[in-house]
Amino acid sequence: MEPAAAPPPSPPPPAAAPGSAELVCAQGRNLKAVLCQRCGSRVLLPGAATFARRELLLPAMRKKAAAAAAAGGGGDLVREHWLVHDMFSFENVGFTRDVGNVKFLVCADCEAGPIGWHCLDDKDSFYVALERVAHE
Repeated sequence: MEPAAAPPPSPPPPAAAPGSAELVCAQGRNLKAVLCQRCGSRVLLPGAATFARRELLLPAMRKKAAAAAAAGGGGDLVREHWLVHDMFSFENVGFTRDVGNVKFLVCADCEAGPIGWHCLDDKDSFYVALERVAHE
């Protein structure tokens, strides 16, 4: 009789994005201000959003008009976001025209984006992709 094999190891917990640990406080909110990567405009103040994981497909970064036109094309699958429940929590954000039932979030100053996503079916959920913004 052979000895029983050890059970397979459990899968490791999902890895956080590099550096995301220093971005999230114990309550799950953003510790640092969220800025546009391109122009440095402030999008969110510290504490204005909650860390969330959700797979969303965002079109490639481009100016607002081009983002709306290309929404049906390829893009990036992003998984880590700042979730904002009130659109008035934003310091500076713009929205594309409706693309189906979605509006994409862009920087209101330089129109770089999309930096995030908002489904028109859920009026209280605005997602800002961590990898599409800077933090200070």
